[in-house]
Amino acid sequence: MRPQERDRAEFEEFISMAAHDLREPLRDVASFSQLLAETYAGRLDPEAGVFLDRIRDGAARMQSLLADVVDYWAAGAGEPRFSRTNMEAVLCQALLSADKQIVDRTATVTHDPLPPVMGDFEPLTKVLRHLIRNAIEYCDAPSPRVHISCRQADPDWIFSVQDNGPGIDPAFQERVFGAFKRLHGREHPGNGLGLAFCKKAIEWHGGRMWLESTPGAGSTFCFSLPDAH
Repeated sequence: MRPQERDRAEFEEFISMAAHDLREPLRDVASFSQLLAETYAGRLDPEAGVFLDRIRDGAARMQSLLADVVDYWAAGAGEPRFSRTNMEAVLCQALLSADKQIVDRTATVTHDPLPPVMGDFEPLTKVLRHLIRNAIEYCDAPSPRVHISCRQADPDWIFSVQDNGPGIDPAFQERVFGAFKRLHGREHPGNGLGLAFCKKAIEWHGGRMWLESTPGAGSTFCFSLPDAH
């Protein structure tokens, strides 16, 4: 094994072990703080209740960050083993994952018929889930609208996720794909890894991802995937 390959393998093992070892204490913090809140419900003074809420919120954010870090690391790890993947089924699963947010925001998600591609079902599901959830989260309209479409550009398919949000200034459009880069403050949830994961996962598939956006006119995230021959 070449030194570069050995270093990568050691780093992958480190990430895997660190993630595994961190999950258990985080579960303990989340579980026991929840148990404490339920056991002493109505008996804690208001200030203690606020502190406990902060603990639970912090544990939840740490769990979410850890999950996103593992996803980001895993995107592109190992040799690709792609197969014919039904993008209609990928979208269906992504919509199930985003269902609560869709209902809470009274969002409308529509789509054109989607073709099969050569790819990996799980990371592609996560890509669409991130794009749909981002489109809804950052939309300031009362009822967000998201539309997924596609067109063929031999030999690939170009998928587009369009929203009716505020759009993104051209000066910041490349920044959105950077790891831990956020254009908004803590008023919006997220770890700054969702779009970074999407770009990395699509590039692992041999495609590319880009953004088309005009301030005040919404955003369209586009990505290419190879056709299922």
